[in-house]
Amino acid sequence: MSVRQAMPVQPADVRAHNFKEVALGYTQEQAVAEAERCIECKKPQCVKGCPVNIDIPAFIKSMKTSDFDDAIDKIKETNSLPAVCGRVCPQETQCEMYCILGKKEEPVAIGRLERFCADYEREKGVKAPQRTTSTGKRVAVVGSGPAGLAAASDLAKAGHEVTMFEALHSAGGVLIYGIPEFRLPKDIVAEEVDYITQLGVELKSGYVIGKIKTIDDMKNEFDAIFLGTGAGLPNFMGIDGENLNGVYSANEFLTRVNLMKAYQFPEYDTPIKRGKRVIVVGGGNVAMDAARCALRLGADEVSIVYRRSDEELPARREEIEHAKEEGIVFRLLTNPVKILGDENLMVTGAECVKMELGEPDDSGRRRPQVIEGSEHVVDADIVIMAIGTSPNPLIFEGATGLEKSKWGTIIVDEAGMTSIDGVCAGGDVVTGAATVISAMGAGKLAAHTINEYLL
Repeated sequence: MSVRQAMPVQPADVRAHNFKEVALGYTQEQAVAEAERCIECKKPQCVKGCPVNIDIPAFIKSMKTSDFDDAIDKIKETNSLPAVCGRVCPQETQCEMYCILGKKEEPVAIGRLERFCADYEREKGVKAPQRTTSTGKRVAVVGSGPAGLAAASDLAKAGHEVTMFEALHSAGGVLIYGIPEFRLPKDIVAEEVDYITQLGVELKSGYVIGKIKTIDDMKNEFDAIFLGTGAGLPNFMGIDGENLNGVYSANEFLTRVNLMKAYQFPEYDTPIKRGKRVIVVGGGNVAMDAARCALRLGADEVSIVYRRSDEELPARREEIEHAKEEGIVFRLLTNPVKILGDENLMVTGAECVKMELGEPDDSGRRRPQVIEGSEHVVDADIVIMAIGTSPNPLIFEGATGLEKSKWGTIIVDEAGMTSIDGVCAGGDVVTGAATVISAMGAGKLAAHTINEYLL
């Protein structure tokens, strides 16, 4: 049996107090050893688990002979964000889940190998991409998150003149404001964005589409439009006390910490309230990110409050284990029913109830039910709500004929085309909050649709 190469990481007691990257990456020797675990099966299944269709067997075969230049070239044939995907994609439920080796032992660490190739190229210096002869067609990409970046990359490679509009001052969307530095360093995101602009994509930051320009306006300027505006509107529980001082949405909290570098205050101008006892409500990757950021900001205790059990936690298992190692407390089968505050409207804690799991609900997960008489108080001075997000309705202003669902998401057909001819959409604005790589896959699909529409 071949043994999967372990990823070197910072010790938990050290990393819990800094924002440096947790996972340190493979050495060349480890990367080659892990690549050699690939059995080069005759009918590989791993590619069908990759939303951006990387030729996984080919790049791993190149790695076996230490031809890392060829490996990264093969990856970049379909993926312009390999350093990002190698760090934050849930490979365990995608490409690695289909790895035939995984039927008898651990699957090949495809994501870690992709990260190694991307980091190898970064250290050498990323080669400037060749630009394609222009088709003369103009395409607007609204949003510079993973869906927008993937769409812009493929559209530029097809020869179209692409302008990408970003509402914030830095490009990257959730990659830059949502995912913490210790999971995805911002300089890596900036370099991957720079690679895409080198393809010929023009980036306009500080552009709020729906205000500065509308979709109706843009239809007169561009031959096609892609909407990849994500799901940046935070959800709340609707319980008493959510308006108290010390209650954050995970969006605001993570944006302040990540994009605005509040953890370096006062060197950077963005302050943030640093709690000593912090509650994070939710069990997804965003909840883990918020909890681990709060710990690094100096909290004495950070608790994840989640209404189901450990088995149902939706976050990546690797992130859950990292959080546990760092000392995050998991208060499972627990749900807040009221945020408590003092006479100055400052958070003092949360009244919670214990839950038990009943019959499965529409999602297939067992429905949590309140245990009567289980009320108790968890002390806290910060409460962070990480229970999901919805698309910002601003995108629909001045977008005549753009159909949306009852959840506020944009409705598209199988090809990613909206109800407006020549306007495609993809990513979280269509599906609701999902993974980086699924958004990229949607961006690539829409780019293909737009290319066919234009030509």
